[in-house]
Amino acid sequence: MHSGPTRGLLVRAGIVTATVVGAMSFISWSAFGGGGLTGQTQIPTTPADFILPGTQPDFTGTAMDGIIGAINCSFCHGEYNTDDAPFDNWISSVMAQSARDPIWHAALATANQDTHMVGEFCIRCHAPGPWLAGKGAPADLSLFTEMDDFDGINCNFCHRAVNPVAGAMSAVGYPDNSDLTPDPEVLDPLAAAGFLPAHHGNGSYVVDPVDVRRGPFADVPMNFHAADLIYSPWHTSGDQCGTCHDVSNPAFERQADGSLALGALNTPHPSNDANEMFPEQRTFSEWKFSQFASKGVHFPDGRFGGNHPTGVMQSCQDCHMPDQQGAGCIFFDGDPSYERPNLPQHSWAGGNTWVVRAIRLQLGDDADWVGLTQPRIDAADARTVEMLRAASDLEVTQDGSSMRVRVINQSGHKLPTGYPEGRRMWINVKFFDAGNALISERGAYNFASATLTADTKVYQTNHTFDAAVAAATGLEQGSLFHLALNNVVAFDNRIPPRGFTNAAFTAFGGQPQGYAYADGQYWDDSSFALPATATRAVATLYFQTTSREYIEFLRNSNSTDLAGDIAYNLWAATGKSAPVDMDSVEIQFVPTNPGDLDGDGFVNGADLAVLLGNWGNSGAGDFDADGIVGGVDLGTFLAMWGSV
Repeated sequence: MHSGPTRGLLVRAGIVTATVVGAMSFISWSAFGGGGLTGQTQIPTTPADFILPGTQPDFTGTAMDGIIGAINCSFCHGEYNTDDAPFDNWISSVMAQSARDPIWHAALATANQDTHMVGEFCIRCHAPGPWLAGKGAPADLSLFTEMDDFDGINCNFCHRAVNPVAGAMSAVGYPDNSDLTPDPEVLDPLAAAGFLPAHHGNGSYVVDPVDVRRGPFADVPMNFHAADLIYSPWHTSGDQCGTCHDVSNPAFERQADGSLALGALNTPHPSNDANEMFPEQRTFSEWKFSQFASKGVHFPDGRFGGNHPTGVMQSCQDCHMPDQQGAGCIFFDGDPSYERPNLPQHSWAGGNTWVVRAIRLQLGDDADWVGLTQPRIDAADARTVEMLRAASDLEVTQDGSSMRVRVINQSGHKLPTGYPEGRRMWINVKFFDAGNALISERGAYNFASATLTADTKVYQTNHTFDAAVAAATGLEQGSLFHLALNNVVAFDNRIPPRGFTNAAFTAFGGQPQGYAYADGQYWDDSSFALPATATRAVATLYFQTTSREYIEFLRNSNSTDLAGDIAYNLWAATGKSAPVDMDSVEIQFVPTNPGDLDGDGFVNGADLAVLLGNWGNSGAGDFDADGIVGGVDLGTFLAMWGSV
């Protein structure tokens, strides 16, 4: 039974307004007593357990220029073209709203309950500006008091980021700037202090301490900024995206037997090698070891890339920042001599279908003020659905008395990928008879209750924890959704991308678990038995961002603040993360003898062997289409024995 504070909250400009508390301030989780579920023991980690390479927080405010709020960028980079203006597309993205995301707030509170101060590690990527300013500790966001603290991953942060791995980038300046600060001046002090990252990922970013801007074009006609500009090819590379899209929990260390266990407390990870930590998500590595990264994938239908000249998708930006015809600045808009055919759209469409709408509801009257207008959200929603539908193809074929559904992954990473908790994809099949009546359904979803009937193929990953973590916390071994405690990938059947090999994915901790894919396989097949009277079927592939089970966990597990209630109420108010139909295919069946399971024209012992091979599971021989081959199906089969 949930016993948290009374529900009924709004959020104004990123500040929680608690109608039951009557205060205009962020509610510290410690105000509710700390800890987690009754009887649970918190892992006593400290910020020292989550120290990683890269630029370190500036607690004094003197070591680096502060990250500038995005509202300053809106005056020149917004309000002139909805499709092209960088600010207009950024503000309605989850990148921009990563520090307001109600799911993140709820997950952050539960993570802090489970593992002390782990939230400081999360803040590092979700709110890099305030983290760099020293506001990441305490990890309850109580120091987030300014509007700019909720900018998320904003303009100034990304365009001051420096490639930390490949050494000095090209210091080629724009025509009006020749005295540019070369990147070695940024990287060498980090190397001397022992903080230079050896790999991309895990929030180990490097930011120029001076407000010098970097971008992918060396021919900007005029620099209107007080800051210098540097040409940075790295800003077109997926390596930059890998900074925050490979996430590993540094509180866990790889053991000799391959397992992961809590390391020594109050001390950084001994190697800082992400592959020696728990792999919370691996989107960047999935792409890096795919055909997309190695040589690119050509899409003649132009489903990705917008204005891309070749249709060969290779970097993350090719798909998620598609080329547009336009200008990146209001002063160049409408002048053909300044417009580009390859202006990157700053939209970052992905798999988050509802959170930005929920944030607009949170902000209320302040939403338009911060730039989160309804037209911008509508455009972002349309791009998300378009991206999801482009990410897969569905093929449906009849195979005698069964139907094969093939899901093809057209994306550059696993399908689905990213944040593992509550995110899933499944196959829905509806069978109809000659009178067009629905006679059977697999993978039915109740939109009112947000409940999935799990009698179908569901693509997801389940992370959990082992007996040692259970003993340390008092929680039940195998419990799901405890993000900061997970050290076991219990299941992962998400479809790999083109170029997949088991060896490469095993090396970075992204191999399938409880499922198998052959090297080179980027599709998956599922078989559904045909009901005896079925004449046609419709197969649909659905994707859901946040399942009912996960959102209820966030609400019910939170005993420290109101973030779980807020997330649940917003989820319910915005459609309960209604699934998106990624693909849908209809098939008309050719009449066959349903008992001829092997397709040789006879119902005999060979067919009985097929049925018995599927006993207790789904597949050929499920004549009543209830998802399980059992006694009723055997009786139906024996009645057809010897027929042709």
